[in-house]
Amino acid sequence: RVPHALLFTGPVGCGKLALALAFASYLLGERHNGQSLLGNDSAVLNAETMLANWQHPDLHFSYPVIRPKGSSSAHKVTSDDFAAEWRALLGKGPYFSMDQWMGAMEAENQQAVIYEAESDALTHNLNLKSALGGYKVSLIWLPERMNITCANKLLKLLEEPPSQTVFLLVSEEPEQLLETIRSRVQRFDVHRIDTPDIEQALISKRGIDADTAHRMAHTAAGNWLKAVEALNSDSENRLFFDLFVSLMRQAYMRDIKGLKDWTDTIAAYGRERQRRMLVYFLHLVRENFMSNFRQPELNYMTQEEETFSQHFARFINERNVVEMAELLQRTHRDIGQNANPKMQFFNLALNMIILLRR
Repeated sequence: RVPHALLFTGPVGCGKLALALAFASYLLGERHNGQSLLGNDSAVLNAETMLANWQHPDLHFSYPVIRPKGSSSAHKVTSDDFAAEWRALLGKGPYFSMDQWMGAMEAENQQAVIYEAESDALTHNLNLKSALGGYKVSLIWLPERMNITCANKLLKLLEEPPSQTVFLLVSEEPEQLLETIRSRVQRFDVHRIDTPDIEQALISKRGIDADTAHRMAHTAAGNWLKAVEALNSDSENRLFFDLFVSLMRQAYMRDIKGLKDWTDTIAAYGRERQRRMLVYFLHLVRENFMSNFRQPELNYMTQEEETFSQHFARFINERNVVEMAELLQRTHRDIGQNANPKMQFFNLALNMIILLRR
């Protein structure tokens, strides 16, 4: 018996969306080991053809979106506003980041949200009869980005689900979901991908030589997206690395004017990018602190990050690492709550001057 609501959760790049999509496809008739839930070959072929383009009438996607450019304040924003962009991104594969999705929507400084109108549209669609007579599947990517009104309406749907309906929630921060929602779903924790599996995939699918693939797989730490990003010299993490180095150097030299310019640069980014940058900064603080223990198997850095760490790691120590991490976490939280970015990042920069001297 299939539970009416499942929550797939795990770290970025672990494959939880891919798993949810595969399960949704099976529920809607795609063959697995030659077996299908549908009764005849014609229906199976029809379902598989529609699923190949993610256009099955009984598969309903919900995901964070921005307000479309040029739309009026009266426009009720739903996932359907970006359905073409969503299917185009899915067509490239089930592994992608929020940054890639924001780029597909051509977002600038907006934050992506699942709005109240989405739950209304979902309620309407799921209460209709199944188009092909089987399951109806609602797949919600990053449900933690629902606003509170949308979350409460989804809760009602989960409490009184329409007939033959399965909800698949794919979350990276399940703790941000309403407790009442978490209590009504069956949770599946998807673990990081094993390093040997990433290494083999890099060799067989990307044509990487064995030594390079081994290092990239170790650095990826179970995140397939990170492994793929390492192949792209223009990746966002390369930008974040340069910004981290700039911050630390100017903070050590107490270059207030330079830190002010650094702050102005960061403040011009969208909030989504600012928050991803802070997560990357936390990663580098952790890696530099662990580097002091001289145990390479505990570190997950690129060659460039390692080279920088050889001279910088000694400045991250037991006297400042906890406060530094807490400072970055507070800034990440406050930016997510629409705090003024110039004030937040200048405060971060000034505090780094103090912390690096400990």
